Amino acid sequence: FFNSFKMKLSVIFGIFQMFMGTMLKGLNAIYFGEKLDFFFEFIPMVVFAVSLFMYMVFLIFYKWSTDWNSRMLSATCLDPDGDGWGSSAYKGEWVVCDQGGNGYCTPWGYSCQDGDNTATLCPLDFGGDGDGCQPPNLITTLINIALQPGDVTEPMFGGQAQLQTVLLLCAFASVPVLLLAKPYFLSKQTHHAIEHGDEEDAHHGEDHGDEDHGFGEIVIHQAIETIEFVLGMV
Repeated sequence: FFNSFKMKLSVIFGIFQMFMGTMLKGLNAIYFGEKLDFFFEFIPMVVFAVSLFMYMVFLIFYKWSTDWNSRMLSATCLDPDGDGWGSSAYKGEWVVCDQGGNGYCTPWGYSCQDGDNTATLCPLDFGGDGDGCQPPNLITTLINIALQPGDVTEPMFGGQAQLQTVLLLCAFASVPVLLLAKPYFLSKQTHHAIEHGDEEDAHHGEDHGDEDHGFGEIVIHQAIETIEFVLGMV
C-alpha cells in the first residue's frame, strides 16, 4: 500500500510542478502583453496538460475517495442466511433476492447464476469488464487513452470512455496549434511590417531574405519548444 501511495504522490507532485511552470508562463505573457504567447502557447499547453495529466491526477483522487470495498461487495454473491449478509462494508440497502438461481444473492438483490461475471453482478453499469465494481490500474488506464481510445476496461464512473475520447482529441488538437499558430501569425506581422516600411523600394530584396530567414528561425524555435514541452510532460 505504501509503495503505491508514494508512487502516486510523486506523480501528483511532479505534474503539479510542471503545471505551475506552465501557469507562470501564462502570467508572464499577461504581464508583458504577449498575446501570441498567451493564446497560442499558454492555452494549448494548458489544454494538453489538463487533457492527459491533470486528468490522471483527478483519477488518482477519485480512486482514493471511492469505497471499493462496498463496490466489490455489491458484485459478490452471498448466502442471505450466512454470516456475511448485512455487513456494514456495503453502503447500500441490503435486498434479499428471490433466490431463483443458485440460491445466492448480491447485496442489491440480484439472483446469482452459475457463470456470472463481475459485469453481470455489478449494479453500476459503467461498462468494461468490471462495470465499475473493480478498482482500475491507473497506469494502464492512462496508456489505453491513446492506445485504445473509447475503450475503458475498468471504468470508475459513467461516461468515462466518452470523456477520455474527448480529452484525447483536445490533446491531439493542441499540439499543431502550439507548433504552427505562433510562427504563422508572427510571419504575417513581419510581412505586413515589410510591406509598409519606409524603405521598401530601396531594400526590398534584402528585407525579403531577412523575412525568410527570420521565419525559419521562428519555426525551428517553436518546434524545439513544442517537443520539449510534450516530451517533458510525458
